[in-house]
Amino acid sequence: MRIVIAEDNPLLAQGLSAMLEALGNEVLAITEDADSFVTAALAHRPDVAVVDVRLPPTFTDEGIKAALRAREHLPGLPVLVLSQYVEDTYARELIADGTGVGYLLKDRVARVDDFLDALHRVAAGGTALDPEAVRQLFATGADPLTRLTQREREVLAMMAQGHGNSEIADRLVVTERAVHKHVGNIFMKLDLPPEDSGHRRVLAVLAYLGAPHRPRRMEKAETEAAPPDGRGGRPHERLRDR
Repeated sequence: MRIVIAEDNPLLAQGLSAMLEALGNEVLAITEDADSFVTAALAHRPDVAVVDVRLPPTFTDEGIKAALRAREHLPGLPVLVLSQYVEDTYARELIADGTGVGYLLKDRVARVDDFLDALHRVAAGGTALDPEAVRQLFATGADPLTRLTQREREVLAMMAQGHGNSEIADRLVVTERAVHKHVGNIFMKLDLPPEDSGHRRVLAVLAYLGAPHRPRRMEKAETEAAPPDGRGGRPHERLRDR
């Protein structure tokens, strides 16, 4: 993968870069502030960007704002946010902007394999959300979720983390057929479109996080016309109806 990193901590940035390149990836640029990241992203058009939330000068939310700015110019640019805390407002906006989004908490990334799995998932157009980030975002979730049973909420939470039906079945120790039934009930209870548009999993996750829908990004014709290279907004197979 071709990667751009936005991280102001030199030790973390260099360590992350060395690890990724040792595994055969190409780190195109390491940036320390929001403007430099946007410039690098537009210049290199990476397969995925790894972005810290807190960047100079105020160390508040510059990183995630920069990710949104970059995606305005490069729709569908895969972004994996790596942060020490959950920034509710802009995290919701980033997730609502389309697929190819991840949000991991630094203190909770315990295994390199888990980080790499999340990075590959996001680069392929999927989602990878830390369960704790999902919990905090869900704390102010939307009212339609009250229609879901506890099991359906568990399934939807795992969908938000980017897991497919077979993975959810393994984690819940149920059959894949049972998961498929739960997913169908979720779609119905959240009043999602019945047609097989390939986007209902994405819409369900947005409803789960209480994020506003962006219909322009959800149109089937536009999605089918987009290039399948992870930069054109085509949803990853994990987010498609199964």
